[in-house]
Amino acid sequence: MSINVDATTAPYYAVRTTGIFCRATCPSRRPRRENVELFEAPEDAVRAGYRPCKRCRPMDHAASDRSVKAMIDACRLLSSRDPVQTRDVAEAVGLSESYFQRAFKKLLGVTPQQYRRRVLAERGREGIASARSVTESVYEAGYASSSRFYEGVGRELGMKPAVAQAGGAGARVQYAMTTCSLGHILIAWTVRGVCEVGFADSAAALLPQLRRHYPNATLEASEQTEWARAVIDAVDTGSAVDTTDIPIDIRGTAFQERVWRVLRAIPAGQTRTYAEVAEALEKPRAARAVARACATNPLAVLVPCHRVVRKDGRPSGYRWGLDRKRDLLRRETAKR
Repeated sequence: MSINVDATTAPYYAVRTTGIFCRATCPSRRPRRENVELFEAPEDAVRAGYRPCKRCRPMDHAASDRSVKAMIDACRLLSSRDPVQTRDVAEAVGLSESYFQRAFKKLLGVTPQQYRRRVLAERGREGIASARSVTESVYEAGYASSSRFYEGVGRELGMKPAVAQAGGAGARVQYAMTTCSLGHILIAWTVRGVCEVGFADSAAALLPQLRRHYPNATLEASEQTEWARAVIDAVDTGSAVDTTDIPIDIRGTAFQERVWRVLRAIPAGQTRTYAEVAEALEKPRAARAVARACATNPLAVLVPCHRVVRKDGRPSGYRWGLDRKRDLLRRETAKR
């Protein structure tokens, strides 16, 4: 089912599968509803790690702001397939290197080279499936060498580029489903670590969710591992999960991954507001973007987005149901 973006109240939307954001009036093909993230301002989309659409140019309204325009130009230069140095980009947009570094990170939440690595990895991911060989996609994406390509794309995809070239076919995702005090739970993992933990009211609803996230991977039912049982125990008792011994394999935008790291540092029995998480990221105006990052978290409990609450302390917005969020918080508070 495709979403009618024109009918939404948000003036901008982003497509998770492409990493691009557009105006609501963009003439491009309408994305599927489950792949859409809505934004009130283009800067919010940029902070969340999305790139502006080349057709509708959603950032052009801010061109009067010299600093923002410089960052837009910098993003275009950093997206070049040719090798690019930060100092050269700073000079090209008319800023000193030190000021450029600070301004870029303030707006986008990542350094210029982190942004470039993300762009190259995304381009590599898109190119592998259509390239005649992995080697061809190395240079089409803009990587200087195959080693950089394998490092960058491998980190973003969680699988080898040769596997990604087949659209993820052949990648192995194991999973276990069982019941717990919050209903039915699914825990899935790759060779790199846990990639999904989710709840549902029925077992039948769990596997389709996993298939949507890994449409071309080989899904295999498996026995529960020791750390899977630790997650279930944490759900049932409210005890903290020692994540140091549990490898995880999740990927998101640069901003989402920063948010998820902050969430993992919140102790069990404590909460933070969305604004407090934004402050911890040195992005005090990014509370809405923090909320969206929480909403896209694929690892219930392991990345404890349930510990983020409204300014007044009340729970809100949990992708697995508000009642489950309340129960998790109540159990963790009782354990303190």
